[in-house]
Amino acid sequence: MQTDDHGRDQGRNHDPNPDTVQQLEPGLVRILAPNPSPMTFRGTNTYLIGTRGLAVIDPGPDDPAHLSAILNAVGRRPIEAILITHSHVDHSRLAPRMARTTGAPVLAFGDSAAGRSPEMQALAENGNIGGGEGVDSDFCPDATLHDGAVVSGTGWRLTALWTPGHFGNHMCFAWNGALFTGDHVMGWASSLISPPDGDLGQFMASCRRLLARRDRIFYPAHGAPVTAPRARLDELIAHREMRARQIAEILDQGPASAGELAARLYADTPAPLLPAATRNVLAHLIELVRQGRARCTQPLAPDSRFSPCDPETP
Repeated sequence: MQTDDHGRDQGRNHDPNPDTVQQLEPGLVRILAPNPSPMTFRGTNTYLIGTRGLAVIDPGPDDPAHLSAILNAVGRRPIEAILITHSHVDHSRLAPRMARTTGAPVLAFGDSAAGRSPEMQALAENGNIGGGEGVDSDFCPDATLHDGAVVSGTGWRLTALWTPGHFGNHMCFAWNGALFTGDHVMGWASSLISPPDGDLGQFMASCRRLLARRDRIFYPAHGAPVTAPRARLDELIAHREMRARQIAEILDQGPASAGELAARLYADTPAPLLPAATRNVLAHLIELVRQGRARCTQPLAPDSRFSPCDPETP
C-alpha cells in the first residue's frame, strides 16, 4: 500500500496485462495480480525466480484466478519457497492457499506484529493510534528469516534484508545484483507509513541502508522496475526531509493535528487518498516528537494536536 504522487519517474505508462507471464530477465518472471486500486497502482507484482526449482515473491491477494495463473506459469517445476516482503493482504493473503497447493513453505521476517520499534509497539498496545490498513492479521509464516538470511533452492539463491519502515516485518530480497523491494521503494509513488505498523524513523534508516548498496535495479511490488536505484533513494530521502521541514514550519504558526496539516500539505490530493496522506503526516509528527522537536496532547491519538518544543526547555 502506498500514497503520494512524488517521484521523478513514476512509471505511469507501466500497464501490463494481469495474470500474464512477463519475462524480465533470465530466471525472472513477473505475473501481475488483478488487484488495481489507488493504493496498489496496476496491482501486485508476483515474481518467480529460477528456471528449474522456483521461489515465489509476494503471491498477492487471495484470488484463485491469480493462483491458477501462477501455477500455469510454473508448470511441472517445483515451487520451493514462498517469500513475503511484508504482511499486507495484497502481498501475503494468497500464501496459505499456495502453500497448501504446492507444499512450499512460507518464509518471512515474522507475523504482522514482528519488527515494530519499541515506540510503535507501545502505541499498538495503547490502542489509541488507529492504523491497521490492509494488515493480514492472521499471517503466520512457516519459518522466519533473520536479517541477512540466505534462502536457496535448485539453481536460485536469495539474501533477505530486513527493511522496516513501511511495515515492521518488511524485507527486501537480493538476487543477482537486483533487489526485490516490496513496498519500500517504488518508482510511481512513495510508501504509506501508517503507525503503529509503519515507522518513519525505521523507514529512513532502511533507505540509507539500501543507499549504501550497489544494486543494479530494483523490482518493486507495485509498478515498473526502478532502473536508477540510488537516484530514487536520494529522492525518497529528500522528499521525507522536505516534508518534515514543512510540518515543522507550519507548527511554528500554531498547534495543529495531523488532519489539519494534511489538508494544507496535500491540497491537490484526491479526496480518497487524503486519509492515507494524513497517516503519513502522523508518522512525521510522531518522529518529530521522538526527536524532541515537537510535543503533543496525550495520550497520542490520530486527533492529537502537536506544537513545537521550546528550544530552551531542557
